[in-house]
Amino acid sequence: MAFKERVFSGMQPTGSLHLGNYLGAMVQWIEMQKTHECIYCVVDLHAITVKQDPAELRQSIRQVTAAYIASGLDPQKSIVFNQSQVAQHAELAWIFNCVARLGWLNRMTQFKEKAGKDRENASVGLYAYPNLMAADILAYQATHVPVGEDQKQHLELARDIAQKFNNDFRDQIIAAGYDDGIFFPQPEPVITGPATRVMSLRDGTRKMSKSEPSDMSRINLMDDVDVIADKIKRAKTDMEPAPPSNLEELKARPEIDNLVGIYAALAGITKEKGLETLISTSNEGPSIFTGLKRALTEVAVEKLGPIRTEVQRLMADPAEIDRILADGSQRARTIAAPVMDKVKDIVGFVRS
Repeated sequence: MAFKERVFSGMQPTGSLHLGNYLGAMVQWIEMQKTHECIYCVVDLHAITVKQDPAELRQSIRQVTAAYIASGLDPQKSIVFNQSQVAQHAELAWIFNCVARLGWLNRMTQFKEKAGKDRENASVGLYAYPNLMAADILAYQATHVPVGEDQKQHLELARDIAQKFNNDFRDQIIAAGYDDGIFFPQPEPVITGPATRVMSLRDGTRKMSKSEPSDMSRINLMDDVDVIADKIKRAKTDMEPAPPSNLEELKARPEIDNLVGIYAALAGITKEKGLETLISTSNEGPSIFTGLKRALTEVAVEKLGPIRTEVQRLMADPAEIDRILADGSQRARTIAAPVMDKVKDIVGFVRS
């Protein structure tokens, strides 16, 4: 079966979105909506795999939606909605709980990292999270998924689940009119963009994350000018007396590599050009990194300032955000509901 090209991706409404989310995913999402049918979700069902304050969660759902739109997602071009308003996600996730194997989930490294040593007290939802992620994608028979490197393993699981469902129910799928016996596609990862892996400002070997205890480790989309400047000023560098002379040397110095990569991505230039900026400004202050940090601050404020302003405008009118989510949810259901109905028929459920 030839599947219509369709893009699906989403982010959790936990904590403030940060520069890593913007450069690692949202810039790419914005570009893809120009050429593809795109569905972008606020994955609030995933958020409650760990304990949430209900009032804060509601606020975060709206704020992440506002950040999507302020960053450039057009709710007229793309479908923008929150996951919990489309019941098909949870319905299909249960079926996938019965298709996926325990051994597959036991190999998921993210559960081990998030659950830590207290694994016995982690929620079942956190363990089964990848099955819900597969349902998010396959409820729309999506063919492409923009993901970061840390989510690639989950997407591979979604592909395994799709294949096993197709194999387990091949005869029923053919009887339903799919001559090749394929109902779910094998979604392809899309790992491109200006900075697919933005690292912590405090440790160049760790990914920038909302869960990092120190707020100084990340630049949040809602940080003001002074906060952005202070975080970049205090960003970790190294004690080497000279800047790297080429990209190989840069790669061996993770904190500097990260700052150059962020600068290049925000400025819309190559990393080579970013390194040239570092080299050419290395004598402009008490540190060889002073000039680069100054340039990075300027471009970060230029890019992120308008996003912050627009998020504040949208958050002042939560009813507008709720209307966007309601409209997006309705559009999402028009795609997911027929898919789910066919799944029920294939599995053998009775529908009235």
